[in-house]
Amino acid sequence: MGLLEAYSNRLFYFWDMDYFILFEDPKIRENLLPITFTRPIAEIRIGILKICEKWERHLGVKSGILAAPHLNAKFPFENKPAWMINGSILPDANLIDRIRSLKTTESLWLGDVLIAMYCENPVKFHETVHHAKQKSSYDAPIGMLKHLWNIFQLNGDQIRSDFELLTKRRISAGCADPYTHIYREAEVFIEPGASIRASIINAENGPVYIGKNVQIMEGGLIRGPFAICEDAVLSMGAKMRGDTTIGPKCKVGGEVSNSVFQGYSNKSHDGYLGNSVIGEWCNLGANTNTSNLKNNHSNIRVWSYPKEDFMDSGLQFCGSFIGDHSKMGISSMLNSGTVIGVGANVFGEGFPKKMVPSFAWGGPTGFSTFKLKKFEETAAKAMALKGMTFSETERAVLQAVFEMTRPYRIWDKDF
Repeated sequence: MGLLEAYSNRLFYFWDMDYFILFEDPKIRENLLPITFTRPIAEIRIGILKICEKWERHLGVKSGILAAPHLNAKFPFENKPAWMINGSILPDANLIDRIRSLKTTESLWLGDVLIAMYCENPVKFHETVHHAKQKSSYDAPIGMLKHLWNIFQLNGDQIRSDFELLTKRRISAGCADPYTHIYREAEVFIEPGASIRASIINAENGPVYIGKNVQIMEGGLIRGPFAICEDAVLSMGAKMRGDTTIGPKCKVGGEVSNSVFQGYSNKSHDGYLGNSVIGEWCNLGANTNTSNLKNNHSNIRVWSYPKEDFMDSGLQFCGSFIGDHSKMGISSMLNSGTVIGVGANVFGEGFPKKMVPSFAWGGPTGFSTFKLKKFEETAAKAMALKGMTFSETERAVLQAVFEMTRPYRIWDKDF
């Protein structure tokens, strides 16, 4: 083989690229609303890391995200030739090896779902995707987000895989507190700056990851698999069951089981949260409780945005899904399978409806609209409390979501 031929072949392979783009299937994105009203699928946190962060760590190169139009300013990408990878798919070693073996003339599919392909002009990716040549099939098991509940269903396994990815060949900072007891310490990794006081950490059923500058107050009870990310706080007496992730800068207390906080949200006080997904900048007032099991033990129905109706989740245990910037008043009660949109303010005695539209203000007795200007003032204050700025880019995203969700606020006379 001549040098020119060898060099040409080398350019075909993925590992020579210094950049890739995570795209999203519009149908899957709709299935993951309201979480994806304000973020691309690849920005969803599951396990310890966001999906985009997993891919970057596995591949060791920078990523961009091809998102819905109203999110482009917040999540930009470089429009240059790149490999396009499905942002709803969770990477693993086998899949990475298979993608690395692809040539630029090949595309990789899981049934009718595109996994990866090379694209010369990413801006026109969705126009060219169905003309992919040399289709190859991937037949091995794969992790993928298809529905909202997959986020908590797959969370335990993702904590395990992210734990290995983040801690390999590293040494835990350890816990110096003499009143904290750790079961199976080899499966507990504590980042520098974390503070733990008089708590019990049990990693016998799965690893426990404690991020930088995390504060675990007195009386914390933690069972793995569990992850708490940078700058987050566990309140006194918090009870954290397995398969749970607390995102960065969250403050969480009470009892939590198999749930994912994306980040920057608060559930500081007592109350139960199970099999749920909480967006960013949310607040669950004191004694907020979610049901995750029906009294008759039948499957739980969950609101589907694409169907515009409730659908059978196939799950016996399923809690609530709450979009970014939504707030629950004290002693709020949420029925199993409740879906709450972006920017809602829910309060009052009794259970609200199982589908609460974005920017709704009220509760069981009825709703009005959380006016956009007032909402923005609240959002700016909430972000300032955690040292963040309510930027014009963030404002534009939320204004776009306000307009696209207007049809769901059927009480709004302005519609």
